[in-house]
Amino acid sequence: MDLLLRKDSMTSQPPPSTPPGSEAVPTCYRHPERETYVRCQRCERPICPDCMREAAVGHQCVECVREGNQSVRPAQAVFGGAAVTVPRVTWALLAANVLAYVAEFLSPDEVIGRFAMFPVDVYYGEWWRLITSAFLHAPPPSFWHILFNMWALFAIGPELERRLGSVRFAALYLLSALGGSVAVYLFGTNALGASTAIYGLFGALFVVARRLGYDARGVLWLIGINVVITFVVPGISWQGHLGGLVTGVVVAAGFAYAPARNRAAVQLGTAAAVLVALILLVTALMPGMHPQLIPITG
Repeated sequence: MDLLLRKDSMTSQPPPSTPPGSEAVPTCYRHPERETYVRCQRCERPICPDCMREAAVGHQCVECVREGNQSVRPAQAVFGGAAVTVPRVTWALLAANVLAYVAEFLSPDEVIGRFAMFPVDVYYGEWWRLITSAFLHAPPPSFWHILFNMWALFAIGPELERRLGSVRFAALYLLSALGGSVAVYLFGTNALGASTAIYGLFGALFVVARRLGYDARGVLWLIGINVVITFVVPGISWQGHLGGLVTGVVVAAGFAYAPARNRAAVQLGTAAAVLVALILLVTALMPGMHPQLIPITG
């Protein structure tokens, strides 16, 4: 009896506890050979320093960060398009203008003769002048022309590009340049310079400021002073300046006031409509200052 009772008492006792320090040491789920006591804040798997990614609170593993990035909506510019951190289009336009000026320095007569805006030459088929003229400036030794235009592009180009997005900013710039050249085609005799596009940026800056609720009086003063200079200083193409200004206002208004629901479609439609209208003006009309030209026939 005594033996039986002792046996029962032995079987009813709890098993001995695990000695301290004998627990399994956690290891990184991607590197099992590495000990670690840090866990991912999202999935709670142990992670080593090579697998840690900084999070809002603590650290996350590589896979959780990757999954989170896939579900995050990409940042956008204010009026659509990818967010702009570096205004690459502005820098590219600056570089293109400077390179064109270097070409003028090396061979001014040839470059200006082949690429400046002459309505008669456009009428007889040299359409590229409508755009290339906007990348030329008064040749050396005159430097004020390119310096002013490049300063203006450097000053307001990055801000507009960040607001509109790179693609829309490029469309605004080129359409403004084209609009200024079309005005020269209809009402002028010749022109060259990025001022056609720069005035389009002035107009766009006013539209964007109004759309965002900023005080636009400073922009109005800027536009007003430049318009006065256009008519006071001799040798400036008022046609190109005003044509670029009007075109820039129209394009920027279509971009800035497009409804959020169909923003991309409205913006694309605005740019396409302005482009088609400018092309039709050139193809359907003769240069206004040269009515004696022989009409082109098929």
